[in-house]
Amino acid sequence: MNRQSILVTGLTLLLTAPAFASPWGLPELSAESKECIRCHKVEDHGIYQQWGSSKHYRANVGCYECHAAKEEEVDAYNHEGTWIATIVSPKDCAKCHEKEATEFARSHHSKGGRILGSLDNRLAEVVEGNMALITPGFQHGNAASAVSGCWQCHGSQIKVLEGGKLDPATWPNTGIGRINPDGSEGSCSACHSRHAFSAEQARNPDNCGKCHMGPDHPQKEIYYESKHGIAFLAHKDDLNMDSAKWIVGEDYYHAPTCATCHMSATKNQPVSHDIGMRISWNNRPAISVRPEISDRKMGLPGAEVDWQTRRASMKDVCFNCHSNDWVDNFYVQYDGLIELYHEKFAKPGLELYNLATPLKKPTKFANKIDFTWFEIWHHEGRRARHGASMMGPDYTHWHGTYEVAKHFYTKYIPELEHLIKDGLASGDETKIEAAKKLQAKLDEVLNSENHRWYLGKMDPEQQAKRERARKEFLDRYKKE
Repeated sequence: MNRQSILVTGLTLLLTAPAFASPWGLPELSAESKECIRCHKVEDHGIYQQWGSSKHYRANVGCYECHAAKEEEVDAYNHEGTWIATIVSPKDCAKCHEKEATEFARSHHSKGGRILGSLDNRLAEVVEGNMALITPGFQHGNAASAVSGCWQCHGSQIKVLEGGKLDPATWPNTGIGRINPDGSEGSCSACHSRHAFSAEQARNPDNCGKCHMGPDHPQKEIYYESKHGIAFLAHKDDLNMDSAKWIVGEDYYHAPTCATCHMSATKNQPVSHDIGMRISWNNRPAISVRPEISDRKMGLPGAEVDWQTRRASMKDVCFNCHSNDWVDNFYVQYDGLIELYHEKFAKPGLELYNLATPLKKPTKFANKIDFTWFEIWHHEGRRARHGASMMGPDYTHWHGTYEVAKHFYTKYIPELEHLIKDGLASGDETKIEAAKKLQAKLDEVLNSENHRWYLGKMDPEQQAKRERARKEFLDRYKKE
């Protein structure tokens, strides 16, 4: 039996032993970890100090317990007579944290690395980048824009070189969906930064901000705009974020963090490392879908958990601070914003875009309208939906629906009209027919109740109502 087998057996016996036998952890620090510390305490003092402040330290879980490897493992290398691996993957963490690792493996977080080959990735690799970053594992190159951008949040596919070394294009990387040499997906250290692996840090909203920020998913900014974020900043010293238990409404009640709502324990629910189990809309696509639909597409067990169940789980969090009516009314507002975005912009916009395809250059992002439509749904439409989901009014309106509407009417429609004009004048029967179909749909959309104001055809009753409101506003604030 090799060293790793002895370690796993010992931990298994320890974790399954009666609670009164001993506290959690190993009886003492292993000889292998002591040997690691002898050098790394001097050469990597910061890492040693981080580990020294961790619960791992108190449980006698040291360097070897996490980094031990078998000789035959693809990323193993012999270091001072001991086989180790640089990467500690979710599979390694599962030796002790099986429940957490299993939940994480079922989540969208762990699948973040599957962005490779997506439309977003094409933008980074082709439109923004080139293949000039040559590394030993990628002789034909990589796009530095993807390596230092997309991959750092979504995760790289780790490439192992001879001797267990890791290709510099793919490491360092703590992307949430990193594809590891042992076949596992994900990186626990994306949230529990090594080597302290702090739960307190993972509960902090800023921890999520490495990835959940920016023009297309500004959850961090929305949170700090919301009343939740304002309350957090005012009371963060009273939230007991270092508590082992940390149950909302019991250990703290002044404010929630991202973890509170999406992962952490309530009086009725345990901690979950599947961050999708309390989400009732997936707002990533051009048209939002229910989360069980996206789970089904990815082959995740969440396909069996409907959105109503997930919403009930989220409401259970909300009820610790808010009344039933308050929570129910919030969801009426949220669903209303989703419906507005869908019916007024996303559904007709997507249909128009698809009808315009025969009139465009065939290469994605070789047309101005490709960027316009992409930003309407991918940036502005997401901001509006995420803003509503997290009660950030400025992101819902000025950074969201305002931007969607402005660009729909001032960019998207004129660009469609330009394609129609060129198609009709092309002399190509296929393009002429496509232009006629696009014109018919555009006429239908603009003459619909949602858009006829654009043509000066607003309903007279609504027009009169708007005029009365305008006069009342002027009378209210006119100077004497």
